[in-house]
Amino acid sequence: MQNFYRLYYENYVKALDNVADQADRAQLAKAYQTAAVLFEVLKAVTQTESAEVSPEIMEAGKDVEKKTELYVPYNILPLDPAGANQAIMQLPEIKAAVAAIRNIRGLPWPEHHQKTGAEQDLLDWLQAMFGFQKGNVANQREHLILLFANVHIRQIPKPEPMSKLDDRALNLVMKKLFKNYKQWCKYLGRKSSLWLPTIQQEVQQRKILYMGLYLLIWGEAANLRFMPECLCYIYHHMAYELYGMLAGNVSSVTGENIKPAYGGDEESFLRKVVTPIYNIIKEEVLRNRSGPAKHSQWRNYDDLNEFFWSADCFRLGWPMRADADFFYVPKEIERNRFTMKYGQRQGKIWLSKTNFVEIRSFWHLFRSFDRMWTFFILALQAMIIIAWHGSGSPTEIFYGSVFKEVLSIFITAAILKFLQAILDIIFSWKARHSMKFKQILRYILKVVVAAVWVIVLPACYAHTWEHPTGLIKSFQSWVSGWNFPSLYILAVVVYLLPNALAAILFLFPMLRRYIENSNWHIFTILTWWQQPRLYVGRGMHESLFSLVKYTTFWILLLISKLAFSYYIEIRPLVKPTKVIMRMSIGNYAWHELFPQAKKNIGVVISIWAPIILVYFMDTQIWYAIFSTIFGGIYGAFRHLGEIRTLAMLRSRFQSLPGAFNARLVPPMDEKVPKKSWKNLFAQRFEKFTPGRREDAAKFSQLWNQVISCFRQEDLINNREMELLLVPNSADPNLKMVQWPPFLLASKIPIALDIAKDFRGKDADLLKRIKADEYMRCAVVECFESFKHVLKSIIVGINEKSVMNDIIKDVDDNIEKGTLLVNFKMSELPLLYNKFVELVKYLLKIYNVEIPGDKALPEMQNGHVPGNQDHLNKVILLLQDMLEVVTQDIMIDGYRFLDSSHGSQAMQEDVTTLGQNQKPQLFASAGAVTYPAEPCDPWIEQIKRLHLLLTVMESAMDVPANLEARRRIAFFTNSLFMDMPNAPKVRNMLSFSVLTPYYKEEVLYSLHELQLENEDGVSIVFYLQKIYPDEWKNFLERVQCDSEEQVLNDPDKIEDLRHWASNRGQTLTRTVRGMMYYRKALELQSFLDMAKPDDILKGYKAVAFEPKEQDKSQRSMGAQLEAVADMKFTYVVSCQNYGAQKRSNERNYSDILKLMKTYPSLRVAYIDEVEEREKDKTNKVYYSVLVKAVNDLDQIIYRIKLPGPANLGEGKPENQNHAIIFTRGEALQTIDMNQDNYLEEAFKMRNLLEEFLKKHGVRNPTILGLREHIFTGSVSSLAWFMSNQETSFVTIGQRLLANPLKVRFHYGHPDVFDRLFHLTRGGISKSSKGINLSEDIFAGFNSTLRKGNVTHHEYMQVGKGRDVGLNQISQFEAKVANGNGEQTLSRDIYRLGHRFDFFRMLSCYFTTVGFYFSSLVTVLTVYIFLYGRLYLVLSGLEKAMLHEAAVQHNSSLEAALASQAFVQLGLLMALPMVMEIGLERGFRTALSDFVIMQLQLASVFFTFSLGTKTHYYGRTLLHGGAKYRATGRGFVVFHAKFADNYRFYSRSHFVKGLELMLLLIVYNVYGQSYRNTLAYLLITFSMWFMVGTWLFAPFLFNPSGFEWQKIVDDWTDWNKWINSHGGIGVPQEKSWESWWDDEQEHLKYSGLRGRIWEILLSLRFFLYQYGIVYHLNIAHGNKSVLVYGLSWFVIAIVLGLLKTVAMGRERFSADYQLMFRLLKGLLFIGFVSVLIILIVVCGLTVADLFACFLAFMPTGWALLQIAQACRPLFQRTGFLESVRSLARGYEYVMGLLLFTPVAILAWFPFVSEFQTRLLFNQAFSRGLQISRILAGRKKDWSSTSTE
Repeated sequence: MQNFYRLYYENYVKALDNVADQADRAQLAKAYQTAAVLFEVLKAVTQTESAEVSPEIMEAGKDVEKKTELYVPYNILPLDPAGANQAIMQLPEIKAAVAAIRNIRGLPWPEHHQKTGAEQDLLDWLQAMFGFQKGNVANQREHLILLFANVHIRQIPKPEPMSKLDDRALNLVMKKLFKNYKQWCKYLGRKSSLWLPTIQQEVQQRKILYMGLYLLIWGEAANLRFMPECLCYIYHHMAYELYGMLAGNVSSVTGENIKPAYGGDEESFLRKVVTPIYNIIKEEVLRNRSGPAKHSQWRNYDDLNEFFWSADCFRLGWPMRADADFFYVPKEIERNRFTMKYGQRQGKIWLSKTNFVEIRSFWHLFRSFDRMWTFFILALQAMIIIAWHGSGSPTEIFYGSVFKEVLSIFITAAILKFLQAILDIIFSWKARHSMKFKQILRYILKVVVAAVWVIVLPACYAHTWEHPTGLIKSFQSWVSGWNFPSLYILAVVVYLLPNALAAILFLFPMLRRYIENSNWHIFTILTWWQQPRLYVGRGMHESLFSLVKYTTFWILLLISKLAFSYYIEIRPLVKPTKVIMRMSIGNYAWHELFPQAKKNIGVVISIWAPIILVYFMDTQIWYAIFSTIFGGIYGAFRHLGEIRTLAMLRSRFQSLPGAFNARLVPPMDEKVPKKSWKNLFAQRFEKFTPGRREDAAKFSQLWNQVISCFRQEDLINNREMELLLVPNSADPNLKMVQWPPFLLASKIPIALDIAKDFRGKDADLLKRIKADEYMRCAVVECFESFKHVLKSIIVGINEKSVMNDIIKDVDDNIEKGTLLVNFKMSELPLLYNKFVELVKYLLKIYNVEIPGDKALPEMQNGHVPGNQDHLNKVILLLQDMLEVVTQDIMIDGYRFLDSSHGSQAMQEDVTTLGQNQKPQLFASAGAVTYPAEPCDPWIEQIKRLHLLLTVMESAMDVPANLEARRRIAFFTNSLFMDMPNAPKVRNMLSFSVLTPYYKEEVLYSLHELQLENEDGVSIVFYLQKIYPDEWKNFLERVQCDSEEQVLNDPDKIEDLRHWASNRGQTLTRTVRGMMYYRKALELQSFLDMAKPDDILKGYKAVAFEPKEQDKSQRSMGAQLEAVADMKFTYVVSCQNYGAQKRSNERNYSDILKLMKTYPSLRVAYIDEVEEREKDKTNKVYYSVLVKAVNDLDQIIYRIKLPGPANLGEGKPENQNHAIIFTRGEALQTIDMNQDNYLEEAFKMRNLLEEFLKKHGVRNPTILGLREHIFTGSVSSLAWFMSNQETSFVTIGQRLLANPLKVRFHYGHPDVFDRLFHLTRGGISKSSKGINLSEDIFAGFNSTLRKGNVTHHEYMQVGKGRDVGLNQISQFEAKVANGNGEQTLSRDIYRLGHRFDFFRMLSCYFTTVGFYFSSLVTVLTVYIFLYGRLYLVLSGLEKAMLHEAAVQHNSSLEAALASQAFVQLGLLMALPMVMEIGLERGFRTALSDFVIMQLQLASVFFTFSLGTKTHYYGRTLLHGGAKYRATGRGFVVFHAKFADNYRFYSRSHFVKGLELMLLLIVYNVYGQSYRNTLAYLLITFSMWFMVGTWLFAPFLFNPSGFEWQKIVDDWTDWNKWINSHGGIGVPQEKSWESWWDDEQEHLKYSGLRGRIWEILLSLRFFLYQYGIVYHLNIAHGNKSVLVYGLSWFVIAIVLGLLKTVAMGRERFSADYQLMFRLLKGLLFIGFVSVLIILIVVCGLTVADLFACFLAFMPTGWALLQIAQACRPLFQRTGFLESVRSLARGYEYVMGLLLFTPVAILAWFPFVSEFQTRLLFNQAFSRGLQISRILAGRKKDWSSTSTE
């Protein structure tokens, strides 16, 4: 064993170590690790055998141990001595950063500090002093070095020397890193702890120490990273301690040098600083009960962070006092009933909420956007006043009396202001403990002043009336002594003074920014009254130019909206209202409760209510119209859609190389070109000239990589790839630009046809050929290539002479214009055929496959090119060609042959030439040759020449794949858009990509691909039909003819798995897309770094170097990888990877495969381990980063956490734990369902340059990108969703960013300014519930902290969306829940108050306002129908219709039309049509719109409206918002009836049935006197809504009308609804469990929510109250006793039901006969009573139907009230009765829904129609859906035949 060890050490380990260029560092590290293990084994064995280890072996073992410590795992930078020779460590900027960070001169190390073998640096000193973790230090060391290096290399002018870190780079990083900290210090009036020494040599060291300290705190802060000002507080004290230690300060208490308060061992910072605060967060989260608890009962991340916005935070002290109120969390809320004080224990107070309380109430909308509501209310009041007087012309406002009344709007404004002040106090009550006295005083004064104005303004207004009455008279008596004619005007002027000041500041945004950011007391006092002083939300105002733009937009919109509202809605309604108010109606159809009410006020309210609602809602419609117009204009000026077809691409392809190089290749001078107004209309670029070979080569490298990528993705086949490729390097002999063959295809055959039959002059022929530029290029290139090929293979002197003479003669004739005179062009096809044959033969010799031709027999037998047979064939072809030229084409071609044979040959006939003793031309030895081993350019040229000559058909349809066309069109179009110049890769901003992953699919297994669903459809079969062309391309790529061949080869099975996974929403697809960034950077680095000759040689020559050469760190490949590593990092946060690894799940092995495929991919996960400490086992959590090394995952960093990371919403917590492992200055967030494209990755460095440009008054902090939804082809629903999403991420966000300046972060793939956000709370918010839509809060936070969010459309990223109705609805529900929570949030409140008026409007209508408008749309239908129900049941409608002025109400019709506009999805359709028209043509847009309507898009959008409304309203009233996993599969499956019923029962079915009931009652009781046509016209959209809400889930359900599935669904539903619940029974198995879960939101809703639920349920009693008076049995009696009697009937019925239920419970088992007798007696009694009522009292069949309409809603109302009061019914024992009643209602609803579906399922054509309806889009792309739904097995025979 010792011998083996010695040999292994000397011959292998030392040999590797002695290699000068240690390229494979991983191999060396593995060798030392293996040697260390062998040594340990050797020692153990020798101890067992009592043997001795030789000194030589011991010495080797010590050396191995020492080296093993050096070869530590690393992420990007190998900072140990062994990594010094790595390419990345040789970069001068890296060397400079490493040298700076290792400058530890003069640092006071702790006494007991032991130096390790590695070189010490500044972060090691910080670790030793403050107790940071080793993994954290290693992580931030690399982070800091890369940050410095990337900023250092970008400095202009370049630093001298480059090996010394530039102070400008340090200052820039320090400025960005500490900007928030300095603002925090300034805000709190504290001096910063960033003290710099006076000695210049120490300044750089001190700066690095300050930055290193902050990053180490941030890197170990765990969940505290969501609390940026908390980190500022920690850093403030630790930086002060750092300064004290370096300055040698002495403590006044101990008399010793200052030491850190929390210094000590390695984990002391985690234990003593992070963990106590983390525990507070955790305890507060436990009080939240994982989401359902009220937000006011616990402190979220924002509350805890905002504690540090007050100087009171310094009372915590340092070290922090454990007994501080901040750390006190009561186990439960203990309230005093009267004072509402939160419980105090042992003198401690729970600090409750900070600055803001999230209370569930719709009043938040008014409170957050009070200025908007005040404006609309005042405008409505003014318009009603104007319309009420005279003719209603707006000019009447100038009449004194009208103007005087209009002035009353200021009284309304004062009342609204008072309401706002009251709401502020109510909503802030629970935050009073954390408020300062100044804030409390402000709230009180606001109420007092508002109350004063509510009194003063009406009193002064009363003074202006000449003949006052009532209340106005008493007001006037108070001020009668003032005797001042303009008293009210003066009061209004005083009242408006604050508004006037705000208007002045609005016009001067720069002044307002200065005032808000200033800490001067005078400014603080001035702004104190307007809004409370907060740390965020100050100085957000944009430039004056931006202000003018969005102000203009909103002024135009508001003018249009108010004009429409006045002329169409309000003024036409005034006249009917006056008529109604004058009418005297005394005969009511029911017992009128308020007979003394004057002027028919109930009727007026019924008519005006829907109009008022539409008035407040239709601004959303006007926003849709204006956003469509402005968004379209902006898009046109940004050059969108200029290239949208292949024809357009062809027409502009000549400009494309210039655009490529201008946009994607760094300019030589690196000067930023000045913007020109001309660029708004057209982007012009230099056209290529043949002399610019290097530029052409750069273009070809980039273009060909894109085309090759298309082929790898199977978007194109081999032939299409050849047609699309551009030659890598232009031949210097070709005096022209070579275009890709798809532009030149068929040009040669066409030119040949033109030339052979042409009669005329040379100039005319040339003119015809030049008319098509590509034909001219093809002809010239073929002629030049013809000459080049001949010159390459003809080497004999005589032969070359003849050939040169002939070519010279042709050139001379062309120049003189005598070609047609001296050459017979009709014979040109003969030469063409011979030359084509020669080219084909050359290709076959080199074993190049030619489509349609077979390889040479000798090639198939393995012969190599170059033998004599091949040569003879080439010679014969050349001789034939010479004969054709000299005898058939040239007029006097014999002279060339004569000159080659001498004067005697002139006397002989041509036919006797073969008898001459001299050998024939080309036949002599060595006259003809060709390369035995040709270079790639030679073969490429021959292949290209063959394509040009032989492609007969036009390549207009190349590429044929629609996705390939779309990508090429967008990419080429984007190059003509405005974007920054590309810097060199070394000079670009570095960036990371972060993808959160949970448990989604990584890579489909073969089993999953072949597993068939209930219809017999497997994923792979489904994909073959969805993507038929891509499947054929895949088979061609793997060289198989069928799926069976693929399945017989293990390697090709892996290819199949990837092919399928790359068409789903898998992690594999996302990782592949994101790693294109690295591929692009390596290619771009090559173009930056390579010499001109290397560029001409091609990127492939470098990228695919031999392995021996590539191992060298000095090779070009190693340098390219080094630069890419420095600029790009990709981290996937797989939080469950550790658990998956331990259980050996397939996802673990698939993720490991991804890491092996992409070595630069990093995976971060949370590792949960059990560790013993003092006889106690604890769960310990670590953030871990791994990479693939030697086919295994290797841990790079391991950082201990204070506890479980997931305290809030899952995704942001997952991102937060992994963000410490990202690098660079920018961070792109990518979701797990996204994709990327190589051609888009080329533009990333252009995009990152946007961070360096000012957009308005500040640089961007978030760069928004557009998305392409790649799931649109799966089904019609997926297409609708795709179009809707596409319009939002394009035209919608384009307008939000500019001019409206309110774009936020709507999800990935936005790019963040990483340093800005890591110091301000991260890239999302994570508080449970309130931050459900976590992404948008990052945008809110960025904007509130003076960030700037922009949107850029020259770059796109792919994204998948849900494809089935249930998945789409769950997504819509999640978003609606999120918007409900946003409505309650502090962020929305602050944006609503801190934005100026017009920007606030933009914010409202593009966030929560859209969902509230949707809610109002549905509410309008309810209000209208309930108003009509009141009118028809009370008899008022019948009386009113006799008045002509009331009959034709155009205002009401306009209001209902507005409602229908929103309901039918036209609100979504407008921007959708505009964007499709802009990018794909308006004819396409119109046809798509028509097809969408034919595919029932309106049904889908109406159904989605119900989803949004239900979940938004429920969240505001009761909460219950939660994350909903939608699933990301692409096989659309049949959903069971029970599943649909569970999901849509409360959101759609109940509401649809209620509306249907309203419409039926309205029709039944009004048809006797109303026109049926008028009824249908008014209620058509409502009936459409009813039908949609009830039956859309079945209409859009695949196989929803297939009879067998209907039968199965009914059986399943019956089983479900009759199943009993219980503990552990899921809602999918039992109706009772589902019913209990449906009421979960009421459990935590609180008293206010329950009261609202009860009040809303009271509407159902109106049916019974109205209908009972219309029963025939009532005989016209209007007494209230009739209504009372109806309740008596209900009580009897419920009593009977209870009796039966109790009887079943008590007697059915033991006394079955008695129970049957009881039921019989009850039945006989019921029938008897019914007969008596019919015979004696006149009860009719119509009455029975009417009773059903009356009593069913009443029962439902009682049921809803019982659910709201569930605890009470549970205590009284009536809950089972309630449950039984509920089950009966559910059964009836299910029967009503199921019956029409079952009837339709009887007819087979309905199922076929539904299939075509659902899958029409897939049909258009070759999907045979009938085969899919029938099942693959049934159609296997036909498949095999095909």
